[in-house]
Amino acid sequence: MTGTRITALGHYQPAKVLTNDDLAGMVDTSDEWITSRVGIKTRSVAGPDEPVDELAAHAGAKALAAAGLVPADIDLVLVATSTAVDRSPNMAARVAARLSMASPAVLDINVVCAGFTHALAMADHTVRAGAASRALVIGADEMTAIADWTDRSTCVLMGDGAGAAVVEAVGPGESPGIGPVLWGSVPEMSTVVRIEGVPSRFAQDGQSVYRWAVTELPPVARRVCERAGVLPEELGAVVLHQANLRIIEPVARKIGAVNAVIARDVVESGNTSAASIPMALSKLVAKGEVASGAPALLFGFGGNLSYAGQVIRCP
Repeated sequence: MTGTRITALGHYQPAKVLTNDDLAGMVDTSDEWITSRVGIKTRSVAGPDEPVDELAAHAGAKALAAAGLVPADIDLVLVATSTAVDRSPNMAARVAARLSMASPAVLDINVVCAGFTHALAMADHTVRAGAASRALVIGADEMTAIADWTDRSTCVLMGDGAGAAVVEAVGPGESPGIGPVLWGSVPEMSTVVRIEGVPSRFAQDGQSVYRWAVTELPPVARRVCERAGVLPEELGAVVLHQANLRIIEPVARKIGAVNAVIARDVVESGNTSAASIPMALSKLVAKGEVASGAPALLFGFGGNLSYAGQVIRCP
């Protein structure tokens, strides 16, 4: 096998939408305060009867339908999430059961906001090695379930959702559609983003994350492009982790992707952690904002101060 590609995408968000004005009635904040600091206007919120695996299964089903596949065609399910409540059965197994799959391998990956790009790399490597033929890769999180609703600096960020991609081998003579991954972490700074305690709550040192992201990540993202043999100005889209518009826009500018569509789904969806990249990419493709076959930089970063990125060809 010479490589893999993403053949289809899908995304799903709960119906309930929480606006900035709604939040202003819950905590000391305002639409102006939130918009000026993070760029978020709305976010979706899952109800108590909508567990993470349900969101993931909806997104996965949409990706399968878009690919013209049935659940039995998938032999590997990878779910990136950091908001699973139970240890076993894991999210991937729950998704496989919801979709009535045959006998896939089922793995969860917890790299928080960089989870999807890590999972995509693992799917790419596994299919290339011949250990799987088709993979369903999902990022799904319910960040509102772990929000501290008394902390106005973090609760305004959170949103819920899921995004999915079908990964399979390219045909004979075809070029790979998923480029080499570049991944890593900053262990000595891993505690600046935390999901800890019982019940688990999200907390972060926002200034440390912001400084690290806007100064350290652009050169890393450019190296991702170099590994893929793509110049930044050749990119058709840049899909960064949707954490904060004040991070997304300067990082994208410093990468030098002057001709790319920049994903800004954070404005309407908030920070959905592992769901943010596949959800934003799926929306760009569904709306026709990026052409089929166009190179897109996917770059996740955040929890553990980890990062992972690759250039893919849009389905």
